[in-house]
Amino acid sequence: MKYFIYILIAAALGLLVFNITNVNLEAPFQGDSTIALICTAAAACVILLLIILLVSRKISGLAKR
Repeated sequence: MKYFIYILIAAALGLLVFNITNVNLEAPFQGDSTIALICTAAAACVILLLIILLVSRKISGLAKR
């Protein structure tokens, strides 16, 4: 399960980088740039949630000992 979470983090990081490159810095809130910004925020949230999951699993493993 731990390796699967790392794979998901890597995939979300790839999507984050891809979507950042699609943002038009001249007009970030027009056209496809809006979609890229929304997907960038979603990928950042996924990374944050997966890191929280890893930490909580580590804490629960320590609490069971």
